[in-house]
Amino acid sequence: MNFACNETDDILSETIARFAAEELRPRLREFEAAGSVSQDLHTRFEALGFVAVDLPEDLGGAGLGLTTRLQINRRLAEADAGAALALDRLGPAAYVIEAFGGRDLLKRYLDLLAKRPEMRVALVIDPDVISAPKSSVRGEAAWIASGCADVLVGLGRAGAWLLESGFVIEAVRGAALHAAGSSRVRYDGRPAHAWHDPSSVARALAKIRLYYAALIWGVVADAAGFSRRYALDRVAFGKPIAHHQALAFLIVDMHIVVERLGLLIEDAARRIDAGEDGAADAASAFIDAIEASRFVGPNAVQILGGHGFMRDYPVEKAMRDCRALGLLGGGLDAAQDDAGAGLASAKSQELAA
Repeated sequence: MNFACNETDDILSETIARFAAEELRPRLREFEAAGSVSQDLHTRFEALGFVAVDLPEDLGGAGLGLTTRLQINRRLAEADAGAALALDRLGPAAYVIEAFGGRDLLKRYLDLLAKRPEMRVALVIDPDVISAPKSSVRGEAAWIASGCADVLVGLGRAGAWLLESGFVIEAVRGAALHAAGSSRVRYDGRPAHAWHDPSSVARALAKIRLYYAALIWGVVADAAGFSRRYALDRVAFGKPIAHHQALAFLIVDMHIVVERLGLLIEDAARRIDAGEDGAADAASAFIDAIEASRFVGPNAVQILGGHGFMRDYPVEKAMRDCRALGLLGGGLDAAQDDAGAGLASAKSQELAA
């Protein structure tokens, strides 16, 4: 059994890490203040070919699978999770379109995005909305991590829908992920497409959860790494504070949490790439990502002490961003329900055998 990345993934990871370090991290506060990333950065990012890296080659993607997509998310989020969301104009909505509308519909929207550089597709998860081709969908999302949207994709409990009109985006003040923008969206219109298929909901939601879990992974990895380097540089009582036992143990615990999260995310992604049902594994990874963020984020701030709350350092932003990311993907409670149902099903099958 070999857990190492292949050569292609290593090259991609190195390339995207260099892009994030050179293009995103130095402009972190600039993009946060602007509430968006610049168009020239969009152009440079898309020129690298990472936009549809996990989608099939005949649709214009690279066909490298979900595992590679999540590695890219992680590297981008280590620099700025908000910018990572802003750069992906289709985002996890692609998984809903592919699961329900198939390859032809997905190709249509990929082609539209290629022709219209300003176009964005936003995703909302609303379990209460029931979609039907001849009826309207009505609801409101109090907050989405996007400053604008030309197409709205909705995922419900038993189906999905797609609106090309009939929704209103209203800018709101967000507490995190500022580079992606923050909006309230109200929708009341007849879908251009609507589907009813609970099994497709599970497939799409699994990928969506891993998409956001990988972003959290990147944020907590950066917070843990930055606070560790700070603790090695700051001296108290004659030695770096990282060498004091209590803090040393905490830094190790944070590192373990980050590594464990990465293994869970990669395992779930490999299962999905192999064609297995990874819904329960994806839900578990998403839960662990939220728990990791609640442990690493505040502790990274505490290691820096008063400096941790200052905008001169990135850990206060990391704590805000990972908390906000945990609200996406359907939230913690729904993920716990799905993970529990998966465990119960696996136990029943084990007893039956």
